Amino acid sequence: MGKIVWLASYPKSGNTWLRAFLHNYIAQPTAPQSINALIDFSAVECAAAFFDSPGDKLTPEATQRLRPSVHESLTRLHDDLVFVKTHNANLALHGVPLCTPAHTAGSVYIVRDPRDIALSYAAFAGKSVEDIITFMASPQATNRATAQQVFEFMSSWSGHVRSWLSAKNRLVLRYEDLLADPEKHFGRVIYFLGGDSEPARLRRAVEFSSFATLAAQEQTHGYVAASAVATAPFFRAGRSGEFRTGLTLAQRLRIETDHATVLRQFHYLPPA
Repeated sequence: MGKIVWLASYPKSGNTWLRAFLHNYIAQPTAPQSINALIDFSAVECAAAFFDSPGDKLTPEATQRLRPSVHESLTRLHDDLVFVKTHNANLALHGVPLCTPAHTAGSVYIVRDPRDIALSYAAFAGKSVEDIITFMASPQATNRATAQQVFEFMSSWSGHVRSWLSAKNRLVLRYEDLLADPEKHFGRVIYFLGGDSEPARLRRAVEFSSFATLAAQEQTHGYVAASAVATAPFFRAGRSGEFRTGLTLAQRLRIETDHATVLRQFHYLPPA
């Protein structure tokens, strides 16, 4: 078994929140850890620096050939488990897994209602909600490479979720459950990782990684991972159910039709 614990999600599903919680829980600081220091604790798999080349200079095939060796190098970042953020689906591309099984210890996967994702992702990407809904339905959906990062292959939202449900040794969390009872569900993360969550330590880590805390940090200091084309802050709303007023009925029905099976599986829609 490997050393990497994948912190996995479809984009705009709470991945940064999870990383901030773990950073604050493990480091036990007396004040909230900076959101701009998350890479001191958890690596970002798609960072081009790990591939020793600008991301946009590598073809997808070349990137995939490098991924296993990059993942092996990530296991040497820390003596213990290594936490690695990914938005990749848990699939193979060009015959090479996007998340190398030999270097994997496990994964924590966050699912979020895709109707809320559509609004948040559109603001982050500087695109229309219609374009994002189409993107989320595409089995070939990919974040293109830039100089700073290699490509990420997500597939459709439903395909992404299904791919991670098939992973071995994984914990699946709903974003909405984390909002409703963060101490309970972040406590599940600590238990999954082999620890016994200490109530006071857990409570402080939850407080130090709350949406209000993260948003205030971004407002005061900026956030290095924010998009240059975003139409709203990275920490934009931090709510569930925003789609009820933010989407048109037609947009909502498109998403519900595209992803009906998985939406029902996670109780975002009533049984058929």
